[in-house]
Amino acid sequence: METMARWEPDARGRLEKAAMDLFQERGYVQTTVEEIAARAGLTERTFFRYFADKREVLFSGSKELEKGIFDGIENASREASPLEAVVAAFEAAGAKIQDRRDIRFVRARYALATKHAEVQERELIKLASLALAVTKALHARGVPEPAASLAAEVGIAVFKIGFERWVNERKPRDLAAHIRAAVHALKAVAAEGNAPTKGPKKKATRSG
Repeated sequence: METMARWEPDARGRLEKAAMDLFQERGYVQTTVEEIAARAGLTERTFFRYFADKREVLFSGSKELEKGIFDGIENASREASPLEAVVAAFEAAGAKIQDRRDIRFVRARYALATKHAEVQERELIKLASLALAVTKALHARGVPEPAASLAAEVGIAVFKIGFERWVNERKPRDLAAHIRAAVHALKAVAAEGNAPTKGPKKKATRSG
């Protein structure tokens, strides 16, 4: 008879903290899954119950983020434009990140993501998955292509830029405000593109 796995209180949180501590103490490359599990007082088997590899520790909660944004778009006002629905969902997600994550953890994770190619690769995969989820949510609202995919990619871009400005602030303020600021900057750029251009002045010609 198979025995039930022993319950480990807050195993995921303990593994996250142990991993981040070791990444900062020993370096990301040098840290092994075995060391992370040992630091957390757990087994490697328990580690792999929560994470596929050590990179995944840095993306804990990505599925919850994806679902939250999908639900936010799905439940947005029917009067909202595709981009308005997407931006509102990302703003709400940003508020949750700010509430649930210590800025020191966020900054440490960001530093690792910008330094190591294999972490950057995983982040690009996560962003692509998020963009697909946003597109599907817009499809469910009846938004056709290419509007749905464009709104999704714009949402990812403003979230990424807003997040980077927020995490690099000396005294981080409101992440949602940075996302809104990125949207305003985007609209300003779009407005410039729509502005009429003045052609070169024609030289006056003398009539014979």
